[in-house]
Amino acid sequence: MSDIFRTHLGDTPLADEEKQGLIPSLATQKELNEFEYANIVSAQRWALSPRRLAKAEILNASYLLELHRRMFNATWRWAGKLRTTEKTIGIEPHRIAQDLAGLIGDVQFWIAHATYPVDEIAVRYHHRLVFIHPFVNGNGQHARLVADIVAVKLGRPSFPWGAGTSTASAVREAYLSALRQADQQDYAALLRFARSGQT
Repeated sequence: MSDIFRTHLGDTPLADEEKQGLIPSLATQKELNEFEYANIVSAQRWALSPRRLAKAEILNASYLLELHRRMFNATWRWAGKLRTTEKTIGIEPHRIAQDLAGLIGDVQFWIAHATYPVDEIAVRYHHRLVFIHPFVNGNGQHARLVADIVAVKLGRPSFPWGAGTSTASAVREAYLSALRQADQQDYAALLRFARSGQT
C-alpha cells in the first residue's frame, strides 16, 4: 500500500486517521482511483436522474451531505461527514456549517433574482464550495457535480469540465489555474473551462 495515498497537484493530503477510513482492501492508487470513480458515477446517475432531480430540494446542507455520502460511501467511512481537521486548503472546521448555510442562502438569492446567468450561478457555487472545502476529500468532484445539478435543474446542460480536450494533467492544471483566478473574483476562466470540451 506504499503508493495508494500518494498526492498530486491540487490534492488534499489525508491525515493518518483519515486514511484508516478506507473501506475496500486496495493495493495501489490506480485501484483506489478506479474504485472511487465507479462510486462517483453511481452517485451521478442517482443525482441527475430526471425524475429524482425534478423533485429534489438541492439547495440545503443535508442534500450536500447526502450527495457526498453517495459519491464516496463504498470507498470512505467518512463520506458525507463534514471535516473536523485543518487542511492546507479550506476554512477552519468550526466555520464550515455556518459558511455552507451562508453560501446556500446566497445561491437561493442569485436564483430568485437572476443575479447572474445560470452557468455563472453554478460556477460561483462550485467555486465557493471548493473554497470552503467541507469534506476530508473529494471536494472538487463534489463541487463539480453540485454545479452540474444546479445547471441541469435550471434548464442548462451539465458541464464537460474540459473533458476530452487535453491530457489529464493539462486539464487539472487549467482547472486549478481557473480556480485561482476565481479566488480573485475573476470567473471568466472558470466559466470557459467548465464549458470546454463540449460537443
